[in-house]
Amino acid sequence: MTVVFSTLVLIVLCALFAPSSLSIGALSGSLPFAAIIAMVGLGQLLVVQQGGFDLSLAGSVSLAVVIATHYPQQDDGLLYQAVLLSAGICVAAGILNGALVSLFRLNAIIATIGTNALLYSAVFAVSGGVPSITTELLAEIAGGETLGLPNSVFFALGAMILVTFVLKKTVAGRRFEAIGANPLAGRAAGLNVRLHQMMAYVYAQLLYCMAGTLIAGITREPTAFQGDSLLLPSVAVVVLGGTSLLGGRGFPISTVIAAFFLNHLSQFALTVGVPFSAQTIIQALALGFGIAVYSIRWSISQGGTTSTTKVEDAK
Repeated sequence: MTVVFSTLVLIVLCALFAPSSLSIGALSGSLPFAAIIAMVGLGQLLVVQQGGFDLSLAGSVSLAVVIATHYPQQDDGLLYQAVLLSAGICVAAGILNGALVSLFRLNAIIATIGTNALLYSAVFAVSGGVPSITTELLAEIAGGETLGLPNSVFFALGAMILVTFVLKKTVAGRRFEAIGANPLAGRAAGLNVRLHQMMAYVYAQLLYCMAGTLIAGITREPTAFQGDSLLLPSVAVVVLGGTSLLGGRGFPISTVIAAFFLNHLSQFALTVGVPFSAQTIIQALALGFGIAVYSIRWSISQGGTTSTTKVEDAK
């Protein structure tokens, strides 16, 4: 409810002070990037639910971008091979991350930074740091529209539905959330804690791969470092969506709504004259806002509703 209310307030502010940001043209241009943030946010969500962070997101997205653009060399017939190649590499990166974190007990930040360095070495090996033009087929799929909405939005909604269904409606999803909330209790209950933690990184990498492939089609001539700008937003939308950074329950739908909120907040800031260089500051403030809001513990008393902070509880 918090992120929904915040989004509604933002829409009202846009209508009052920057109505052009709500025009059809502005929305058609911004929604694809909101969908990209939603997909990487869903991937980060799965890792955060297990109490970790995946800093290899930037390298995974960038590698998917350069493979989708450089490998086919504008040949539509080679596009599917490029997608399979990038998916395979991302799965391998997810297994590496999962093994380092769950089996060798390395800190998630340190482990994923190392994997990110390996992925970026592959990015330079494939592209040499030089951008390339995507294929016409990928541009039509990722950059086209269906029923008046960008196709990337449907990919994001499909990913959201799949993640929500698996987490909330399947036994494996319930076990996944239970292990994230309390790994020791999960191990005592006989659950394979290490396997679930490892697969969180694998599933996240597949979502990063999808996001990177779509970026390659949306921008037509993307750079080799497209993933750099997505790391902070991926964590911000998870926090704004209400998922605890300590792990446990996740909220995929709220994460997708938060992606729209964060993306449109940036658009609103640009429309009212905030320089583009301040976008990172805006995203950091949104992350801080999410942490501050969800650190408040709401309780119901006999006399009515009261809010207490953790400091007050400690007192």
